[in-house]
Amino acid sequence: MTWDSPIFFYTCRILDPLVFGDYPPEMRHILGSELPRFSPRERKLIKGSLDFIGINHYSTLYAKDCTHSACTDGEDRPIQGFVNTTGYRDGVAIGGLTGLPRFFVVPEGMEKIIDYAKNRYNNKPMFVTENGFTPPEKQSEQVQDLLEDIDRIKFHKAYLAALARAIRNGADVRGYFIWSLMDNFEWVHGYKKRFGLYYVDRQTLNRTPKLSARWFTSFLTNNSHSSKDEFWRDSFRNKDMLKRSGDKKADI
Repeated sequence: MTWDSPIFFYTCRILDPLVFGDYPPEMRHILGSELPRFSPRERKLIKGSLDFIGINHYSTLYAKDCTHSACTDGEDRPIQGFVNTTGYRDGVAIGGLTGLPRFFVVPEGMEKIIDYAKNRYNNKPMFVTENGFTPPEKQSEQVQDLLEDIDRIKFHKAYLAALARAIRNGADVRGYFIWSLMDNFEWVHGYKKRFGLYYVDRQTLNRTPKLSARWFTSFLTNNSHSSKDEFWRDSFRNKDMLKRSGDKKADI
């Protein structure tokens, strides 16, 4: 299997039928007759049926092929097409840590997944529908610490710079949406994680803009020339300077 096999089974199995009218040939090669075949009517109905590609991107992980042999680190049973993903290699994290164990700060992953979608799907219009950061939890956390969210600003600067590089390389990206506007209820973690640009007091429900909200507003309205200059400077840096560009990674 090639390094991008995880993408075939997690992403292309959805997008390929909508763009080309069939599952990825890489999947058919592995699964054979176990993979259903579309009828001519079904293929005609689904082929080219999407207007744009929406990408939710939060992390980049190392991927291990478990197609023909069992993974030995406690993951699920070995099945065809199964891929084990991890954020660590030789005990070293793939990127900066966040408040979620499988979310790491790896900005070039954004550029790579955009480039991949551009090349595989004939540069279909794309929107980054979700991209966000929640900080590592502290035992004792003051409200002021949550409001002065410098790490969130650094996160979005780095990811927007990576996105700008992909756009300059020809990707038809139409929009970028931060997750999230305000601290919200996460399906798995409830109210414990804070992705928002606005701090929400859980008792009063008052909403207070964090430093990141003020920065993003200034960035979008072009009121911060120094911020824009720094952003463009970062976006022109060689992506090899960011982190291990040669590693085989699965982007999500």
